[in-house]
Amino acid sequence: MSWDRLLIYVFILLAFSYRLAMLAVSIRNEKALRAGGAVEHDAANSKQLAIGHVVFYLAASVEGVLHAAPLDAVSGVGFVLYLFGAVMLLVVVRLLGRLWTVKLMVARDHQLVTHPLFRMVRHPNYYLNILPELVGFALTLHAFATLIIGLPLYLVPLILRIRREEAVMRGAFAEY
Repeated sequence: MSWDRLLIYVFILLAFSYRLAMLAVSIRNEKALRAGGAVEHDAANSKQLAIGHVVFYLAASVEGVLHAAPLDAVSGVGFVLYLFGAVMLLVVVRLLGRLWTVKLMVARDHQLVTHPLFRMVRHPNYYLNILPELVGFALTLHAFATLIIGLPLYLVPLILRIRREEAVMRGAFAEY
């Protein structure tokens, strides 16, 4: 196996592992929020996004492996973009703390997070994490078909999530 192939496999494995670790954080937070009386909104959309994320990762991985994605400038840019998205997820999780989940939930004691990042970029979890992560993942693997077909398909439930989240937040917080 070539060095390039090995690095691609390691990247895929680490990316999946990172996402599973973050899912574990989400599940832990969700359980605590539900125990405290939090309400979930639009569960069907959360499922669509979760399925879309997994399918995107799988499709890009298969495409990258089957086409023997080279390590070049495109994969380098993709990797940097992916890392940016991964780091931004950590930032968002840190800022939201126990309130962060992959689901749209509002706790009984929910306090609006007013950190400057949330004022500068509405929905940083989507715009600074998910979109750079998916684009970066696909570019790293030269998964152009997945990017061209999969990203627009993923955007449909993501746009619906953003609209629903806006409505929920406006309803829960007058200052939103």
